[in-house]
Amino acid sequence: MPSISDPIISIKGLGRKTSDRLNQLGIHTLEHLVFHLPSRYQDKTSITSLSEARINDEALIEATIDRIETIPSRQRQLLCYLSDNQNNRILLRFFHFTQYQKQALIRGETMQCFGEIKIGRKGLEMHHPEYRIVSQNQKPLLEPTLTPIYPLCSGVTQNKMKQWVNYSLEVLKMSQLDDYFEKITQQSMPTLQNSLMMLHHPEKNEDLSKISSFKHISQQRLIIEELATHQLSLLKTKKARKGKKTNAFIVKNSLSNKLLNTLDFNLTNAQSRCIKEINNDLASSEPMLRLLQGDVGSGKTIVAVFTLIQAVENNFQAAIMAPTEILARQHLQNFTHYLRPLNIQIAFLSGSQNAQERKTQLNLIENGEAKVVIGTHALFQESVNFKNLALVIIDEQHKFGVHQRLSLSKKADKTPHQLVMTATPIPRSLTMSAYADLDTSVIDELPPGRQAVETVALSNARRDELINKIRKISNEGRQIYWVCTLIEESEALRAESAEKTFNYLKDNLNDLTVVMIHGRLTKSEKDSIMKDFEMGKINLLVATTVIEVGVNVPNASLMIVENAERLGLAQLHQLRGRVGRGSEKSICILLYQSPLSENAKERLDILRQSNDGFLIAQKDLELRGPGEILGTQQTGIASMKIANIVRDAYLLKEAGYYSSKMLEASHDNQNALINRWIDEEKTDYFDA
Repeated sequence: MPSISDPIISIKGLGRKTSDRLNQLGIHTLEHLVFHLPSRYQDKTSITSLSEARINDEALIEATIDRIETIPSRQRQLLCYLSDNQNNRILLRFFHFTQYQKQALIRGETMQCFGEIKIGRKGLEMHHPEYRIVSQNQKPLLEPTLTPIYPLCSGVTQNKMKQWVNYSLEVLKMSQLDDYFEKITQQSMPTLQNSLMMLHHPEKNEDLSKISSFKHISQQRLIIEELATHQLSLLKTKKARKGKKTNAFIVKNSLSNKLLNTLDFNLTNAQSRCIKEINNDLASSEPMLRLLQGDVGSGKTIVAVFTLIQAVENNFQAAIMAPTEILARQHLQNFTHYLRPLNIQIAFLSGSQNAQERKTQLNLIENGEAKVVIGTHALFQESVNFKNLALVIIDEQHKFGVHQRLSLSKKADKTPHQLVMTATPIPRSLTMSAYADLDTSVIDELPPGRQAVETVALSNARRDELINKIRKISNEGRQIYWVCTLIEESEALRAESAEKTFNYLKDNLNDLTVVMIHGRLTKSEKDSIMKDFEMGKINLLVATTVIEVGVNVPNASLMIVENAERLGLAQLHQLRGRVGRGSEKSICILLYQSPLSENAKERLDILRQSNDGFLIAQKDLELRGPGEILGTQQTGIASMKIANIVRDAYLLKEAGYYSSKMLEASHDNQNALINRWIDEEKTDYFDA
């Protein structure tokens, strides 16, 4: 007897080649086939009379063949003229046909045809309809339920897919499909089996508008189960981590008080609250895994400094990992500024260090002299040995894969406390879905005195007007960024390249110091340029988006972003955050190439109207989807089977309730849910 867990190769007539193709759609078993839902439906449940047929609608009609005609044209056509019993007429037009097909169409025979009703020169037409000659005892097109249309892959026809899905549905009727969700909803929703049956073959009276907007109760039931299962998988991760033991810190104030006395600013209430939340975690023997998020310029760095001071006070090491060397070096500079007065030794590791530099730094780490270690991916290489690592801080964590996070954690004898930071505010719906395994701290206020950056959108045709603006700001003693999206010319893109822009600005501003920085320069070249810019030796810095995060030059008050329509909202907000760091009024000019698409217009308008990073992040999520925003961290969220974080955000609270109920289920029930909704390759983050 067939089982719903059987591989698809067990279906008669489905060979290895087709099986491989279906595997690319994520279809490996009969169960996967029943979860391969239609993308739309056709209505063949009733015959539409030609007098009621509406142009551009799909319709099933029944009529009699009056005559057949082949017309010679550049492309031969077969014309089949039909009429119904009320003498209404329609023409079937075939651009591709066989001799056999032509011979089968005989005057006087009755046909059922399904297709889009068009208007031609002589009246109603259908082009290449699906048809059956019912008077020759061919199976009618009339269906008892709506007809599903499935997403396909190459080499698979709609008819074959329907055949395989229907076979799987028959097997489903005879199988026991684990439906733990039905138990916890106390039968307030349709069963899994009923939901699937309805969505594959809806009755004619089903509300198709609800189905097309994913608001039908059967869809909601599946969406909630999928969202809840994703949260379950993350809550299991959290529970597993909480079950491990780590070094509980004794929260001390000696170094913290010293640091407070050296600061030339007061901590905001939000910063103080976040530090307190983190310290509570550090004092526990359960490993901390906390997400620290805040808007651009909200002061995450100083919170991280107070966090790592607790590790130092407890005689442990702390590691800070950044995704790029520029950001890692910026951290080195910032942390050194805060930690040097406290006599805390810092080590730095990056991929571009020479052998001698690297050896010196590795010794400092291994013998424990360096209490704080800052670096890039180089931190988790095999040759790096910590003496007593107990705290890991990961910046811009969405740019790291899960395995990279794991590799660094495994450098510690006991599971270390982890603080992950992001400079990109994360919408609440994504936090609930993709970061359910993390406790969250939010810095939701900016330090006093920070002015909102004025944002202006300007057509690229008016770029010459910016020359006087740049000269005026430079004469006032302030500095300028000009950000480009490409380094070299590309015929495929209309974007101005950094080199071309650099030459244009240098020619038009020959009395100013104009310098270019991009990712292809060596580390020492980049360091030298950034140092000169920070010291005020450079008036105008032409840069690629390498300056997107981490760069802090309070004297810079004008940011010009070229081809702004090519960048995402969050990235533009990050770039804008490089100015407005001092007391002077700052401006961000978004240069765009006309004509703008509606989507691009909407994005630039949002930036002009708001400086709120959380609002911008929500809009970015709606416009671009979760895949772009989450990066490599949680790929499963972006490619859910039925649920969509943006569309279904209103169901997340309910899903959160059911995920906590699922956490009480048996191991077998939990695994059945996870295997159903989460692809095997995506479950590797359970150990992160």
